[in-house]
Amino acid sequence: MTQPPPDPTNPQEPVASQPPAAPRPQEPGAQQAPAAVDGQTPQAEPDPVREAFTGVRTEIAKAVVGQDQAVTGMLIALLCQGHVLLEGVPGVAKTLLVRSFAAAVSLDSSRVQFTPDLMPSDVTGSLVYDASISDFSFRPGPVFTNILIADEINRTPPKTQSALLEAMEEHQVSVGGRSRKLPEPFLVAATQNPVEYEGTYPLPEAQLDRFLFKLVLDLPERDHEFEILDRHARGFDAGSLAAAGLRPVADAELIGRAREAIAKIYIAPQIITYIVDLARATRQTPSLALGVSPRGATRMLGAARAHAWLSGRHYVTPDDVKALAHMSLSHRVILRPEAQMDGLDVGQVLDSIIATTEVPR
Repeated sequence: MTQPPPDPTNPQEPVASQPPAAPRPQEPGAQQAPAAVDGQTPQAEPDPVREAFTGVRTEIAKAVVGQDQAVTGMLIALLCQGHVLLEGVPGVAKTLLVRSFAAAVSLDSSRVQFTPDLMPSDVTGSLVYDASISDFSFRPGPVFTNILIADEINRTPPKTQSALLEAMEEHQVSVGGRSRKLPEPFLVAATQNPVEYEGTYPLPEAQLDRFLFKLVLDLPERDHEFEILDRHARGFDAGSLAAAGLRPVADAELIGRAREAIAKIYIAPQIITYIVDLARATRQTPSLALGVSPRGATRMLGAARAHAWLSGRHYVTPDDVKALAHMSLSHRVILRPEAQMDGLDVGQVLDSIIATTEVPR
């Protein structure tokens, strides 16, 4: 809408050669920015729920050095009812990270060491005969927890791996012809070793697609490794997180409130189109034999909302999508053999797709 020309007789209204620009329309669902006072824009009103989840990072840092991206990924997965696949060589604190995360958000956790002889009932639970009632009763397995640490998940056969499919997708398990709900919130944090494949069973694509993120834990930088050793020299014990000063700063009630806030984050049609274009580009590039499924695109949309909320915004931007692209998509695509022979990897292909996909303005 054209602005009226300035009134030169009004000393409070400056005379300009061009009319002032129209104010930028407010996105639906976004809050109005606070007005400036004395020429300064005041800070946005703090959100105690968001601040609690910001404090989770601080608490985890008391036990785990670095790995900021993995911590962000786990936070978003918890807030989006997703699951994470942690990949890294032995000794980079994969299990310690999950244990610290569970302690910081005051949730129960259990750990299952996946081995070749592990049975599905060892994960989900089973019916056992109870002589006191002369009948069978259900004995819950370790999956009945808030955070399940599935350690070295690729070391167990597909039959046992598939025992988690229903739990991950529907948050329930079926034993003895009856479905039993799992506690809420529920998150599976599975780990796998990327360098030792002898005696392993690669996860099928159907199960990989159930993971919201694949989080790669790299070896620490020199300064971080010094800090790790220095902490141990001063008596740090990874088995006692309480002694390290780690305390819970969030709980299930705050997680529920955070999820409600994230559901209200505005995402423009242009951003949805951008996510669709990225997903379709993975299916059309000649370097990939398998692209991202619609489920993967849907999960990426939800994760982008959570990323925007954690960043203190009420709307999603293309940068939210880009920040999550690799961890959201890398485990959902398959590289063609000829692309591997050319020296390409999934990360390079995704970089090319992100660079060539039109970004909404």
